Amino acid sequence: MVYWMLKGREFANCNCEYGCNCQFGGLPDKGHCQAAFGFAIDEGRHGDTDLSGLNIAAVFRWPGPIHEGQGECAAFVDERATEAQRNALLTIMTGGDTAPMATVFAVFASTITTMHEPSFVPVDFEVDVEGRKGRLRIAGHLEMDGEPIRSPVDGSEIRARIDLPDGFEYEVAEIGSGTSRSIAPMRLDHAASYGQFAYLHLDSHGVVRG
Repeated sequence: MVYWMLKGREFANCNCEYGCNCQFGGLPDKGHCQAAFGFAIDEGRHGDTDLSGLNIAAVFRWPGPIHEGQGECAAFVDERATEAQRNALLTIMTGGDTAPMATVFAVFASTITTMHEPSFVPVDFEVDVEGRKGRLRIAGHLEMDGEPIRSPVDGSEIRARIDLPDGFEYEVAEIGSGTSRSIAPMRLDHAASYGQFAYLHLDSHGVVRG
């Protein structure tokens, strides 16, 4: 197994209400799951291949709860990546060179039945974790926006966090509101739903804690 490490910032948006039952070991509140994901890699490597400064993204859809499988996925890799970097990132994103079920990549990969051909495209991605703001644009494929949740009473920003000491994706996530529209190769569209902003530090063995 080739050792890898990724450290960076994530923004993800699914169709669940704010909070997302999956984060608490529950079932999706709509009965099914669809989500978009963006990740800015601030520091990273796979073996001797440097992955720092690259962006990745993905779109997912499951007909029921994630653990029941039958999922569909499309992966997007920064067009700036070299062939070695592309291969490394796709290996990580599909659960390769990873201890069994140790990361969110490995867990999700185990539930995917339909994996579309990866796209190597410009991934225009910005995320402010503390500010609960994000913007992802992949021309012709995906748009995702994130903002703070606002009070229905006075419009003020609401700040909430989820702390998962034993999670396989993050330790602490800031929660906001997200909107996503995927065009190709998968279609999905949802708005004002669960947005997740987090610092990720993962390696071949799972979340790097502390």
